[in-house]
Amino acid sequence: MTGYRNLPERTAEALDADGWLHTGDIATIDEDGYIAIVDRKKELIINAAGKNMSPSNIESELKGASPLIGQACVIGDGRSYNTALIVLDADFGPAWAAQNGLEGKGLEELAREDAVRAAVQAGVDKANDRLSRVEHVRRFTIVEGDWAPGGEELTPTMKLKRRPIADKYAETIEGMYSG
Repeated sequence: MTGYRNLPERTAEALDADGWLHTGDIATIDEDGYIAIVDRKKELIINAAGKNMSPSNIESELKGASPLIGQACVIGDGRSYNTALIVLDADFGPAWAAQNGLEGKGLEELAREDAVRAAVQAGVDKANDRLSRVEHVRRFTIVEGDWAPGGEELTPTMKLKRRPIADKYAETIEGMYSG
């Protein structure tokens, strides 16, 4: 592209002196030369010790570690350790509950159950085993309810709305760091 139409300041932000477009994506290049987009630069977590981490990588590990974890939002920017807001999977949660003597309970009720917390903790532990030490999630909160696509927390394409989540759950997040 040559620039934004009638927006020279936006063009100057996006294009460098050599004409390269800065997308804000973080990518890796493998040994065969293939490029993989792994995160957005503006979403990187830089902890209190100055270590850079990809929250989406950590969130992906959490979701892959337990079918009970439907969504995860990792917090840790400027903090000494990472925490996470975890949303139970709306499909698997009730099935898991039925298999574990908690049938008929909704996601809000399940989020308060000790057995569910223990199962989610096992998933967090499994994810932590696959992550570097600095990426570990030390504390988490199970959110009561669900996050719907196009709602307050997720875009229609299921991407996290990090700023609205941080604002909505500010008290919960601070509680994970103060307790």
